Amino acid sequence: MFISFEGLDGSGKTTQANLLVETLRERHHEIDFIREPGGTEISERIREILLDKKHLGMNEITELLLFSAARAQLVFQMIQPALNERRFVVCDRYVDSTTAYQGYGRGLHLDAVRAINAAATFGVMPDVTFLIDISVEEIIERRKKSGTPMDRMESSGNTFYERVRSGYLAMAHEEPQRFVVVDGAQSIEVIKKIIWEEVLNRSQR
Repeated sequence: MFISFEGLDGSGKTTQANLLVETLRERHHEIDFIREPGGTEISERIREILLDKKHLGMNEITELLLFSAARAQLVFQMIQPALNERRFVVCDRYVDSTTAYQGYGRGLHLDAVRAINAAATFGVMPDVTFLIDISVEEIIERRKKSGTPMDRMESSGNTFYERVRSGYLAMAHEEPQRFVVVDGAQSIEVIKKIIWEEVLNRSQR
C-alpha cells in the first residue's frame, strides 16, 4: 500500500507520518518511509538547493522542475521497486505538494503542472492521501511557539499559504476516494487514531 501525507508546513503531517510508520513496524510490516523532496542521493542534493534561503530569486518554473526531477529519481529508485515487492510505502509529501505549492500557490498553469507531475511519477499514485488541514493562522502561532527558522519555501508569505491550502482542499474535493481530510487542530492522539483506522479499513478491502 502506498500512503502519502500532505498539508501546510507545520500542520503536523510529519509527526503523523512517523506515528503511522511506528505503528506499522510494531505490527511487523515492511515499510519504506520517504520524505519529499529527498529519499535518494540525487534527490537529497536537489532538496538542498530547493530549501536554501540563498536561492530566494529562484524562478517558479525552475522550482517546479527541480521538485519534479527529485521525484522522478525517487519513484524510479525507491517507490516503484518497493511497491513491486508489496511493501508499505509511506511518503511525507508527494506529487500533490507540487500541484498545491507550485500550481495553486505560485500560480503556474495547472494543466502544465499536472502534465509534468504525470511524467515525474510514471503514473504511480498513492492508494490513500491524508491531508492534515489546518488554518494559516494556527500555523503562524505554532511557528512563533517553536521559534524554528523558516526555509526558503516557508518564507513565501501568508497569502501564498492561503492559496496552497485552498488548492489542497480543491484537490481533496476532486478526488474524495483517495484523499482523507483530517482536522489538524485535533490532538495528536485523536489524529493518529483516525489515520490508523482508515489504513486498517483500506488494507482489508
